Amino acid sequence: MKSILQEEKVCYLCGKQYGLELHHIFAGVANRRISEQHGLKVWLCHDCHTGQDGAQYNSEKGLYLKQMAQTAFEQTHTHDEWMRLIRKNYI
Repeated sequence: MKSILQEEKVCYLCGKQYGLELHHIFAGVANRRISEQHGLKVWLCHDCHTGQDGAQYNSEKGLYLKQMAQTAFEQTHTHDEWMRLIRKNYI
C-alpha cells in the first residue's frame, strides 16, 4: 500500500528529492507489517532517516511521524480502530 501521508517521492521532513529511503513509522516485525498494510510509511532522505539526528534515533522526530500517521489514519478510520491496531495514542 502507498503512504497515507504523502503522494510525492520526496523526503517527508526536509523535501530533498535524492537519496531517499522508505521509513516504516512503526518498527519491529509485526509493526512494520502493520505500517506496510496501512500505508504508515514515508520517504526520508538518508540524513533524516538514519543520520545522526535522523528519525531512527531522534525521539522527537519519531514522535512527530507517529502523530502525523495517527492524524492521517483517523481521517478515514475511527480512533477506536487506531487503538486496536497500534494500541497507543500519539495525539
